[in-house]
Amino acid sequence: MYGGLYLAQRLHWPPSEAVHQTIREGKVAPVMSDTAHILVVDDQQEICDVVQEYLTGEGYRVSAAHDGSGMRRVLGQSQVDLVILDLMLPGEDGLTLARSLRGDSASIGIIILTGRGETVDRIIGLEMGADDYLPKPFHLRELLARVKSVLRRVQTRAGESAQTGRSRVRFSGWNLDLSSRELMSPSGEEVRLTTGEFDLLAAFVNNANQVLTRDRLLDLARNREAGPFDRTIDVQVGRLRRKLEDDPQNPSLIKTVRGSGYIFTPSVEFS
Repeated sequence: MYGGLYLAQRLHWPPSEAVHQTIREGKVAPVMSDTAHILVVDDQQEICDVVQEYLTGEGYRVSAAHDGSGMRRVLGQSQVDLVILDLMLPGEDGLTLARSLRGDSASIGIIILTGRGETVDRIIGLEMGADDYLPKPFHLRELLARVKSVLRRVQTRAGESAQTGRSRVRFSGWNLDLSSRELMSPSGEEVRLTTGEFDLLAAFVNNANQVLTRDRLLDLARNREAGPFDRTIDVQVGRLRRKLEDDPQNPSLIKTVRGSGYIFTPSVEFS
């Protein structure tokens, strides 16, 4: 059984009453000057309670929900910067909700939290638009580190979007609209992309003719840094090649740089 007691023991949580008193008296300043709003979506009340109390103690504003309808209710009431989303939920599962979240907003941060640790679940979650993936059981300090990392990326993406008005990209006869996320083939047909495929292609076109490591691509494509055995980016590149390349086995657009990563070779024009 995975619950709040396990988390508390791992992190020596909750803090003592003296610490609570110090916070109430204003002796400890909030960690963040502009408090981010985090929504925890998990059907286990004890997990919501522990994560909510811990992140609130770190200076964040935290709400909780136990299913998709509860999540949408909170989203409808106030702006949310980051959603910590369990996969195993009653009704709509976490993958469905992640895809819905990403379809509604390109800027909101998403961390998938689940007891299912299979690689395929992680890859699918990232394909649906999640920024990071943390399997249960987890350490609260690791969750905090990932929350900070995703929020930094969310802020960076928002800043980049505000600075550039260039939303249309042309390469090798292909046309990509970064705003509507539409990809048109040289023959004029729309090619459907998953969120993960779009994010990866956007990373490539914005860094054309540069050798990009797997870790850098994962970071650019809204995901976390790659672990030593993480092949997620290779799976995503393979899927993207099958949609873009005339011969995916001998790619001419997305080339492998042995020992380094990948390079997007076409000339790219923005408008």
